[in-house]
Amino acid sequence: MSDKISLKSAISIGIGGMVGGGIFAVLGLAVSLSKGATPVAFLFAGIVAFITSYSYVKLTLKFPDNGGTVKFINEGFGKTIFSGSINNLLWISYIIMLSLYASAFGSYAPNLLELSGSVKIDTHIYSSAIIIIATIINYYSVKVVSTIESYSVAIKLIILIAFIGIGIYGLFGNPNLSQLSATNWESPIQILTAGMVILVAYEGFELIANAGSNIINPKINIPKAYYYSVGFVILLYIIISIVTVGSLSFDTIKSAEEYVLAKAAKPMLGKLGFTVMTVAALISTFSAINASLYGGSRVSYQIAKDDELPHELTGKFWNQPIGLIITAIATLILVNFLKLESISTAGSVGFLIIFAVVNYVGFKLSKQINAKRWIPTIGLILCTISLIVLIIKQFESNRIGVIVALSIVALCFIIEYFYKNTEKKTK
Repeated sequence: MSDKISLKSAISIGIGGMVGGGIFAVLGLAVSLSKGATPVAFLFAGIVAFITSYSYVKLTLKFPDNGGTVKFINEGFGKTIFSGSINNLLWISYIIMLSLYASAFGSYAPNLLELSGSVKIDTHIYSSAIIIIATIINYYSVKVVSTIESYSVAIKLIILIAFIGIGIYGLFGNPNLSQLSATNWESPIQILTAGMVILVAYEGFELIANAGSNIINPKINIPKAYYYSVGFVILLYIIISIVTVGSLSFDTIKSAEEYVLAKAAKPMLGKLGFTVMTVAALISTFSAINASLYGGSRVSYQIAKDDELPHELTGKFWNQPIGLIITAIATLILVNFLKLESISTAGSVGFLIIFAVVNYVGFKLSKQINAKRWIPTIGLILCTISLIVLIIKQFESNRIGVIVALSIVALCFIIEYFYKNTEKKTK
């Protein structure tokens, strides 16, 4: 029974996976893209995540496995070039998320301690250092990773809920509250684009799938774990975005885009609020980096075990899957060469494709998994439309981000194609 996971723990995995570095990294970006409609943008993204969670519920109940998403994709398509490519994309999307979290850590940390006198240099130093530290911790002890995650989920939720409570009180009489009116909203297409750019703030619910085989009373607790965690986080993000947009002017948010939550706490609690929220951001992003490094290394191991990447990736380096060091090095490269919006766009493109594929699997296997076919169909349509809108709109303003995202997707297919063909010849 020691390996069994309660409903409370399963919900914590979902909430912890979503409320990691995402909200701290992309809130300012969401405001810059959608202005007063930021809460609506978070709602759009949340709806896509919530509908997709239905397919995850049904697939987790039918195929409980530590492989999670990897297992579902293989069940839907077999071990083909396509399934292998999508699973490779999942691993790379973990790396992109790590870059996002590290970028957020690097943006918040200089507010507490400047190192070089240059914010840009300090950001790169902190972003790189935290990846290296988290990698060392993962090599040292998986138990330490688990302990950090357990405490950090509680700490960041307490601080964020306190921020909401004080923030709502501070909205009364605040002149910036008018920024939330429809006159300050961007166009519906732009709001949808913003929602899809920040979809990365929700992707963590898929971590529940990896724990599916260990959840107590799965028929009752697996659906609750997904729906409760996603529903709670949608509400949390909407309220946080209302408090932020209602508290600070758009110009102030723009100037502090990469650490806007700390800035939003300052008018309410002064320097202390700014410092507390900065500490919360550092704890959240650090724990997210720790957990994602662990998860990413396990995904690479599972893909190699399923014969969709070279079997060398099932080997170990310093008593941990070799994918851990590869994930860490790739993250260091991305975080030091891509801007925040490009990282976020690449991550959202990756997860929209993955969620679309999982919804398709839910549709395809609907009878086998006892699912209502129309719900995965809506999920597939929403993910596909959102992906197209995101690529078209971001190509106008963030061409490099779109090119990087599409290049990553193409690379996943090229690698898998050559691997499968080389393997055939070898056999």
